[in-house]
Amino acid sequence: MAEGPDPGFGGVFAGRRVLVTGHTGFKGGWLCLWLQQLGARVTGLALAPEPGPSFFAACGLDQALDSRIADIRDPGALAEALAGADAEVLFHLAAQPLVRRSYQAPAATFETNAGGTAHVLDAALRMPSLQAAVVVSSDKCYENREWDWGYRESDPLGGHDPYSASKACTELVAGAYRNAFFAAPDGPQLATARAGNVFGGGDWGAERLVPDLARAAAADQPLQIRRPQAVRPWQHVLEPLSGYLALAARLLGPEGAEFAGAWNFGPPLAGTVTVRELTALFCAAWGAGAPKMDFSPAEDGPHEAGLLRLDSTRARLRLGWQPQLALPEAAAMTAEWYRAFQDGGTGMAALSRAQISRYSSLMAADADRTGIRRQPAAQ
Repeated sequence: MAEGPDPGFGGVFAGRRVLVTGHTGFKGGWLCLWLQQLGARVTGLALAPEPGPSFFAACGLDQALDSRIADIRDPGALAEALAGADAEVLFHLAAQPLVRRSYQAPAATFETNAGGTAHVLDAALRMPSLQAAVVVSSDKCYENREWDWGYRESDPLGGHDPYSASKACTELVAGAYRNAFFAAPDGPQLATARAGNVFGGGDWGAERLVPDLARAAAADQPLQIRRPQAVRPWQHVLEPLSGYLALAARLLGPEGAEFAGAWNFGPPLAGTVTVRELTALFCAAWGAGAPKMDFSPAEDGPHEAGLLRLDSTRARLRLGWQPQLALPEAAAMTAEWYRAFQDGGTGMAALSRAQISRYSSLMAADADRTGIRRQPAAQ
């Protein structure tokens, strides 16, 4: 059986200097914690965490890594904050991540998600040691036709709302930089990653289903569900993060240029369910004290996609990436995290590391069962 703290990535991150933008956010915080478990030397760059609880604060990441605060929309502030940083690997997650907020601040959403990506990549190009960059986009970057089958990486980009369109722009920006500045086969390589609707412990994003459920449970209040029949590709946060890590590991390898480009990291068909179904799974996992649901029609709001699926065949075949968690298990891990936080919030970093270790064990068992290795041995 595969053993050790790094069963999936061949030890390629041990001792490496890694820059994570968006480290004060939900996904970025989990990624930093995982990278540290893999032995990486992590620097984070982001805005200060928003007021209120956060994964960043709950896990003490401000004390656990080199945390630098700047707005990626400001190239001068970004350059000043990154002075002296020379990363070998970049994970760019800093973004305005909320669809409904993009209706309230559309220009700022484009400035952050498209312009900010260009500023981050400009900064990365000034790092002599850079070898690999993964720009994290979204499943919503596709021109959504509300069809039944999953979108593939070759399908057209688009976006009905400002957030979705800004993520399509992020892909175009990254593609232009890849063609213009990351094209040398023996130079640094750039890829983009498109994930589904992510949930897990420590997300307090506004008007997001699982954080809303956790807040309602903590306050013992009912929750109105806006669009219970909307279908989304739901996945625990560790699922796409394992894909980002597998992708970066390949970019660092001797054939890294073959892995530049766009990649989907979505759940299997069983993970693409309605809002109502995921709500039921979360409430069942929460148990006593789960919030009461109000499924009465909500007031009309801004347009949101009704059906969205991803096709991750490419990642499965070429990266050996495979989702590990059935939705009930993912919901149980998420409820475990929020309940522990509600019960006092001590030891959240240890609980989060334990969940990463449990997930890594599933990866190791999957590799033993299938014989598929995600990454060659470290070079």
